[in-house]
Amino acid sequence: MISGVARMLVATPVTPDGDEAREWAERELSNPVYAEAEPTAFDRIARAIGEFLGRLFSTDVSGGLGSTFALVAAIAVAALIIVAVLVWGLPRARRRAAAPVATLFGDSDERSADDLRRAAASAAAAGDWDEALILRFRALARGLAERGVVSTPPGATVHAFARSAGRVFPSSAADLEAGASAFDDVRYLRRPGSRGDYEQLSRLDEQLIAARPATPVRTGMSG
Repeated sequence: MISGVARMLVATPVTPDGDEAREWAERELSNPVYAEAEPTAFDRIARAIGEFLGRLFSTDVSGGLGSTFALVAAIAVAALIIVAVLVWGLPRARRRAAAPVATLFGDSDERSADDLRRAAASAAAAGDWDEALILRFRALARGLAERGVVSTPPGATVHAFARSAGRVFPSSAADLEAGASAFDDVRYLRRPGSRGDYEQLSRLDEQLIAARPATPVRTGMSG
């Protein structure tokens, strides 16, 4: 296909003056074909990135350090790309996934160990020893879980937890079993709790807060 300028040159063998040449050029460039051939925004961005990388590798640094500079720059660019992928490229579905409900000995309870301790203290101040004892044992278990010492997965019972915690804190194994029994008596057997049971459990909790674990153990057992 002969372009518009070519047809004009064939039909008009004379040499155009400045105004005519400008007019012919404006007519030719007004053709939609040229507009479609213009680079898109994506093309311009890609070209800019390519030119940037080209300048990095062609940078002239005195002392024979040009190649080293280009290599370091390339590594830096690659590192930035990797960081961007890790930060923004993770599956959105994973980020939108709802956090699992925190369960503690069969009940849904997302409170922290400190929150549970405060709730236990309030119940004790009101003379509700049953509630105070249950909350304090939950606080003890949640506290060890927050420290990453003994976990409390769904389905783990108080006695399974006490056995695992006893292996981590051997000197407190007997007291942990006693606390688990007191919890079961109040929670499931409906036996009334006492101030003495609560205070004993509180002392155990405070001892474990300050104690160093012998061996981290995670409980996944029930029973």
